[in-house]
Amino acid sequence: MDEQVAFTEPGVVDDRGWSRTRTWVEEQVGEGRPVVAAERLRGGWTSQMRRLRVGGPGEPRWFVLRSFTEPFFVRHAEGLLTREADILRLLARTEVPVAGFEAVDATARYCDHPSLLMTLLPGTVRLGDEDAGLRTELLARQLVGIHRVRVPAGARPRVYEAWTSPERVRPPEATERSYLWQRAVDVIRRDPPDYRPCFLHRDFHPGNVLFSGYGTDTRITGVVDWVETSMGPADLDVAHCSTALALLHGPEEAMRLAERYVAAGGVLSGDPSAHLYWRVLDALAFSNVEKVARPWRELGHTHLTTALLTSRLEDYLHALFHRYA
Repeated sequence: MDEQVAFTEPGVVDDRGWSRTRTWVEEQVGEGRPVVAAERLRGGWTSQMRRLRVGGPGEPRWFVLRSFTEPFFVRHAEGLLTREADILRLLARTEVPVAGFEAVDATARYCDHPSLLMTLLPGTVRLGDEDAGLRTELLARQLVGIHRVRVPAGARPRVYEAWTSPERVRPPEATERSYLWQRAVDVIRRDPPDYRPCFLHRDFHPGNVLFSGYGTDTRITGVVDWVETSMGPADLDVAHCSTALALLHGPEEAMRLAERYVAAGGVLSGDPSAHLYWRVLDALAFSNVEKVARPWRELGHTHLTTALLTSRLEDYLHALFHRYA
């Protein structure tokens, strides 16, 4: 969904459109500390993200503010932001690196828009090809850690939602591999396979993971965007991250993730047809590759054209059939 990455312009505080939200932030932070700088974060598409610097006595404090401004997400904001707030509080007691929860106004009672305030995590999003294999290893290990989180029965998030269906898939108009799309759609016409539910991020991909260091010193410093957290099959989180890796780096890197996940102690379906189902289900949700292309290009990856991403997605589907069908 959204990425804690870069800034559109150096921030002087501009109250246009968020003056009530700014006042709310200052009240939540307390101690008479004013918001002295606000910078828009780039790379997301569902919400408006700002990095905030709060002044006052001592060292400045840094926060991230998520606000839903688009009508569709405003309508669903109460459920989305309440879920993320609950999950941040839950994960604060685990080893999963997440932002600290500060405050939430999920219904815009006090803010200009439904908003969530959290602490700023260190690190940056890395989407380039350099050290991609090393990062895939770290992503696999982090997913294993997330899936091992134990949630009390009364605090469990909702059951996962599928993000596409056979009726909703729209193959690219310019494709020369329509047979491949039809075969993929046929895979998800069946009922979902049985699975052992676990705690899912549900939108885990390189754009929602922060890294610091380089080479062998590379490490994950944060996992962000927990609004879609669900209970469901581990295969589905692996599938989602694999699709993103296929689009960013090509199918070879995408096919390595599941292997590294299992090597790190993760457990996936032992039935190849079930694993294929989850992988294809997620890949088909990206049939409109522009959904991810725009925010990635916003971050400087302008080589990720629609044609290139479509070709990589089709190559990935082909690789899935070759290995699992």
